[in-house]
Amino acid sequence: METRPQILVVDDEESIRFTFEAFLSEEGYAVATAQDFDEAIARIDRADYDLIFADIILGGRTGIDFMREIRARNIATPVVMVTGDPSVDTASEAVRLGAFDYIPKPVNQETLLHVTLMALKHRAVTTEKEQYRLNLEAIFRSVKDPIITVDRELQVVELNHAAQEIFGLDREAIGRNFRELQLPCSESCLLALLETIQKKKPVELVRRECQRRGRPGVMVISLTTSPLLDHQGNFSGAVMVIRDETRITDLERDLLDRKQFHNMIGKNLKMQGVYSLVENLADVQTTVLITGESGTGKELVAEAIHYKGARREMPLVKVNCSALSENLLESELFGHVRGAFTGAVKDKTGRFQRADGGTIFLDEIGDISPRTQLQMLRVLQEMEFERVGDSTPIKVDVRVITATNKDLAARVRSGEFREDLYYRLKVMELSLPSLRERTDDIPLLLEHFMGKFNKKMSREITGVSAEAAGLLMEYPWPGNIRELEHALEHAFVLCRQSTIALEHLPKTIREFSVQAPPAVAVGAEADRMQLLRELEKAGWNKARAARLLGIDRKTLYRKLAKYNIKGDFSD
Repeated sequence: METRPQILVVDDEESIRFTFEAFLSEEGYAVATAQDFDEAIARIDRADYDLIFADIILGGRTGIDFMREIRARNIATPVVMVTGDPSVDTASEAVRLGAFDYIPKPVNQETLLHVTLMALKHRAVTTEKEQYRLNLEAIFRSVKDPIITVDRELQVVELNHAAQEIFGLDREAIGRNFRELQLPCSESCLLALLETIQKKKPVELVRRECQRRGRPGVMVISLTTSPLLDHQGNFSGAVMVIRDETRITDLERDLLDRKQFHNMIGKNLKMQGVYSLVENLADVQTTVLITGESGTGKELVAEAIHYKGARREMPLVKVNCSALSENLLESELFGHVRGAFTGAVKDKTGRFQRADGGTIFLDEIGDISPRTQLQMLRVLQEMEFERVGDSTPIKVDVRVITATNKDLAARVRSGEFREDLYYRLKVMELSLPSLRERTDDIPLLLEHFMGKFNKKMSREITGVSAEAAGLLMEYPWPGNIRELEHALEHAFVLCRQSTIALEHLPKTIREFSVQAPPAVAVGAEADRMQLLRELEKAGWNKARAARLLGIDRKTLYRKLAKYNIKGDFSD
């Protein structure tokens, strides 16, 4: 049953009360009356009304007094003032206090019913808006993730309790520009909001590491920004929801179940150890030597150490030491002045100077010349160098991370690498496992690369056939992850179906099962014959033979000694 609107009429004249009650009851409204201020207050204490008519004069009190009292009680019922002498002062005071309207005496039926209808419609609209506002507030309060809304100009419109509690904000942040708020990952948050405001499209950022304000350690957050649109589709700003995933990340670390860390993919136990060591090294300002076979991801590790450390906002400068001659490398690392050598037409800033305050990553450090080794030792000891053609020393504050796929200890023993530089570089050594040592990560890597190439080539390849997957798991991957990525890209070029089959793989991988020695013989002689076959295949290069056999160098040396195999070896 539909409830009739409840109307209260407050007037000290009985005839007015009678007239109002008759006109309104005839229209189906439920009407109550009060003859003075006290009775009216008693009635609103006992019941809720949809509309109140109040005379401007109520014996010793006034309708204005009544208005003040109901507003003090936070009653939102619309009030229409009734007056026999509607002066400007009375009208303005009534409006100031929130009166919906006022009508003069004598009141005719048509005017009364028209004002009643308008006031009740206004009541319905304001009630609906208030309920909507209360619902939004309830949602804001109940959501445990920080929520911040901004307008087109990035002025903060609203924020919930979680945003205040987690980020140390208060209600004074409302009305300020978002750029003034000191949030974790402020730059990422700002860029996401700007993109949403400019393109009117949602933006999602996953697991960004941010420095906690006034607290040690980092905070891991994911965030989404979405456009704010009204019911007519008009754009008014953006809403940002931030999720604190620090605890989840910590739990994953504790459970050794991180499948991805920075840009590295893998859940293998050895990779979990790499992840933990990277985190431990991130804020320890010491040199790091990253070792491992070619293609194992040494550059990704260097990036992770830099971007997870205190220097993350400063430059990360990379140098491939094997790609340049001695003179060019010296100029590239330390810079030169104009006229220092033929072709030096202007001053050049070196990579060390460009990396000041940040990190320099020196890849293939094992290939630098003895002269460059000596220069590098001075930089590491004194953080000072001279540009080519200049004797003025330049001081820098640079973290040095190096990488090599060479056996530097062996090079030290052979006199090819300075022992003092070697120990200066390997204050902390981080050794990356080959793909052969973490074959359980191959399915994860395949999934990652399929996603990458599907996007790059606009394809919809969804999987790898069982036969192809089996071969990919058995293949020794001498080129490691880089070779796997190139093999999958090759397959994407050839594949014209939803599943990669054996025939789509590179020829070297497809022929592996044919070339692999059959495991029919047992015992020492079979082991010796297999070792000789792989040495021949590797051109008597020990490192390559070890990779083909899937063993480390030390194991290879023991086997060579055990079977008394001698030859024209190379390292």
